[in-house]
Amino acid sequence: MCEGVSKEIKAIWWAGDKLHLIDQTLLPGRCSVLELDGWEQVVSAIREMRVRGAPVLGIAAAYTLAMAAGEVQASSRREFLARLRRAAGAIVGARPTAVNVSWAVKRLMALAESLEDHRQVPRRLREEAEKLQRDDEEANRMIGRYGADLMPSEGGILTHCNTGALATGGYGTALGVIRAAWEAGKRFHVYNTETRPFLQGARLTSWELEQMGIPSTLVVDSAAGFLMNRGKVRCVVVGADRIAANGDTANKIGTYSLAVLAHENGIPFYVAAPISSVDLDTPSGAEIAIEERPPEEVTTFAGVQVAPLGIRVENPAFDVTPCRYIAAIVTEKGAVRPPYESELRGLVGGDG
Repeated sequence: MCEGVSKEIKAIWWAGDKLHLIDQTLLPGRCSVLELDGWEQVVSAIREMRVRGAPVLGIAAAYTLAMAAGEVQASSRREFLARLRRAAGAIVGARPTAVNVSWAVKRLMALAESLEDHRQVPRRLREEAEKLQRDDEEANRMIGRYGADLMPSEGGILTHCNTGALATGGYGTALGVIRAAWEAGKRFHVYNTETRPFLQGARLTSWELEQMGIPSTLVVDSAAGFLMNRGKVRCVVVGADRIAANGDTANKIGTYSLAVLAHENGIPFYVAAPISSVDLDTPSGAEIAIEERPPEEVTTFAGVQVAPLGIRVENPAFDVTPCRYIAAIVTEKGAVRPPYESELRGLVGGDG
């Protein structure tokens, strides 16, 4: 599929009776499409980061629950829903920090519980999952439209991790903002971090920027402060896996450091994410659960041991950026600035 790929990349789609995913662990060297027909296969793919990025994880979770509904064997509606709830718990547990997963699962479980005939559930949930994907792409395009105004007409933009079409239902969040600004005629240069230890920036963001024809330079994570200090960066724009009610934001590990560096250098730091990433039930970033990844992601590289055997490792997948460092949060309903608690509540409430 990836040969001659256009800039309209799709990370996930339903065809026939299978869920199709681009295996993001193999990019950019090889484009392999996984064809999954069992919900537990998709849970494994989510846990192994073969599909990753908060918005697309929510979509994947929705499809997974629909697949689980098709596999549940039950003699009554009550038994069916009980088994489906157990599957829902396993799906949410695969990547707990990304609120989009629990958001999507709750939405589909509510639909399942509203149906009197449980035999209708698999079809209705799949239709809802497909709608979520369409809605996400539309939301991303609106995020891009609102965020483009914040991007500089020239100079450098720094981004972290991967927030493009591969991480979403289509188009992208932070990378979608960059794309929209470029399509509007702004002519900047993108600096994208490698994003250790999983290298989402090096492998995925670099690849997407090349597909879109946007000039970019790959830098090691620890070079960001140097670039800012030398005046090469005009702004920073990143995505989010969860936004707390007060505007504190969980994103890929290393984001907090970039926010502090941007603040020190007087550079605006922007967050771009759909409203589904806003979690009003979480008061602040202190309450966000941070996923710990396997130590092998740090101690090995391409299957080769690069650290002493038995070394102790901490490998958090995310960190939390306090809202005081964030100049604006861009959603499909517009860009908001402090005070975030009232502004985010107004956006979510207005979303219905």
